[in-house]
Amino acid sequence: MRLLVVGSGAREHTLVWKLAQSPKVTEMYAAPGNAGMAQQAQIADIKAEDTEGLAKFVKENSIDLTVVGPENPLAAGIVDKFTASGLTIFGPTQAAAEIESSKVFSKDLMQRHGIPCARSVNFTEYEKAAEYVWDQRPPIVIKADGLAAGKGVIIAETIPEAVEALEGIMKTKSFGAAGDSVVIEEHLMGR
Repeated sequence: MRLLVVGSGAREHTLVWKLAQSPKVTEMYAAPGNAGMAQQAQIADIKAEDTEGLAKFVKENSIDLTVVGPENPLAAGIVDKFTASGLTIFGPTQAAAEIESSKVFSKDLMQRHGIPCARSVNFTEYEKAAEYVWDQRPPIVIKADGLAAGKGVIIAETIPEAVEALEGIMKTKSFGAAGDSVVIEEHLMGR
C-alpha cells in the first residue's frame, strides 16, 4: 500500500512514523513533510493547501490512501475534492471540519444540542461586541471564529484588555478573516 500524509507538523510526523510501521505499507510519502519525516517517508515538495498539486501527485504516484493532518486543507474541502475525483482520502469532509474551523459553528452546535460548554455570545460587529464586554466580569475569553494557527484565543484579565483584544481581532484583523466573527465566552476554571 502506498500512502501519502499531508502536512509538516508534529501531528503529521507522528502519523508518518506510526503508519510506516505497518507491514502493509510499501511506500510512504509526506507533503510537504519535514526533515524528520524523511527518515520514514519520501518528501514531496507540495504545500498542504495545494489541493490540485496533491491530487496530481496522488494520481501520478498511484497513492492508495491520503491522510490529512492540518486543519486548513480540511476546512478548504480537500476531502470533498479528492472523493469527487475518485481518490481515497482519510479526513473529515468540509462540512464536518467546520466544527474545528469555526468556533461560532461549534458553540452553536453545542448549545443547540445541550452539550455542556462555557456560556458564550457570538458577534460580527466590533461595537456590539465591545459594548457586551463592558457588562461582563473578567476574566473574559475572546476567540476569533476561524482558524488562527492556534493563536486566536485571548484570555482578557480586565475589561480594557478584552476591548483591546476585540480591536486587534475585529478591527486590525490580527488573525485575518478568522476575526470576522468572534465568540465572547465566560472563563471557566478547574477541571
